[in-house]
Amino acid sequence: MIPLVRDTLTSLRRAYRASGADRPFGDPLPAHGVAMEGYFWRFTDPATGRVVIALDGVNRAADGTWSTLGLAAHPTGFLRTTVHPEGHAEEDRLGVVSGIAFRGSSDRLHVDLGPDARVDVAITDPVPWPRRSVGGSSVFQSVPGLNQYWHPWLLGGSARGEVTVGNDIWELDGWSVYAEKNWGKGGFPDAWWWGQAQGFEDPAVCVAFAGGEVTAGPLRTTVTALVVLLPGGRLVRLGDPVVSPVHADVTDERWSLHGRSAQWSIDVEGSGSLASAHVLPVPLPFERRNVPGAIEHLGARMRVTVRRRGVVVWEGESDVAALEHGGIDRARAEVTRRGHGPEAVDAPPLP
Repeated sequence: MIPLVRDTLTSLRRAYRASGADRPFGDPLPAHGVAMEGYFWRFTDPATGRVVIALDGVNRAADGTWSTLGLAAHPTGFLRTTVHPEGHAEEDRLGVVSGIAFRGSSDRLHVDLGPDARVDVAITDPVPWPRRSVGGSSVFQSVPGLNQYWHPWLLGGSARGEVTVGNDIWELDGWSVYAEKNWGKGGFPDAWWWGQAQGFEDPAVCVAFAGGEVTAGPLRTTVTALVVLLPGGRLVRLGDPVVSPVHADVTDERWSLHGRSAQWSIDVEGSGSLASAHVLPVPLPFERRNVPGAIEHLGARMRVTVRRRGVVVWEGESDVAALEHGGIDRARAEVTRRGHGPEAVDAPPLP
């Protein structure tokens, strides 16, 4: 009887996690086995204004897995994305492999999308997500079957290595590092917004937010999670709909977020020119193809104010912020407006 009960509980735990959910004090970094497991790295050098992003989405179709790969840079406007026929997300740790084109782990990133699109970087002095109880999605991480979950697992670190983006070869030694993971049962939501910034006067500060339409069966709501890692290492997270709601007002060129809890308030104001934004693809996992999905600024402006009981405890501004407005129809219209054909799934900034 005891082995039967043990096997039953093990099966229930596996089924629960395969829905995309993680129990409190669970580990959201290993793969869940849902339709899309997305991995994202961002490297920032405030001194030069340079930014590099790399992404790998491992997507699950009826006949196996495939990948959405991307590499982009600012201020050069470089962009390279592709569909890769292979994709593997590690089930026991943070890790993603797409053939020889993309390999990412907690301390290393290697990308080879051609001789002019390469990354070979080690990550040192990592600043991991500090809370074991819940991840970036907070209480929503325990709800099974959501269309999207989010976890910013690396809130700082130092890069050591080199990237090739077009005709440029950049040494990344000492650049700031941020990394996150997102996953869900059906790819991306119908609409979403996202942002991330380092490059403040205090280099230890990291800001990130993610919001959109969250669904699970008939349940549908809009949620925004907002995270600030303050000087000294204290993490403030708002976004639980009842106790710490965040209101977001977003366009393709402006992001305005206001979050409140009993003790804390966070205000974020961001802006960027639409012409300078990249249009990035998102996957349709079951169809094995990418479509235009996100308008993303890599070098935008973000101003953040954090108050505790009405008193400002920190405020700062970054000129190398990332700001994203997502939605397939919106992104496709922007790709078309820039003169690309109906089959195009991405677009670099306008010259």
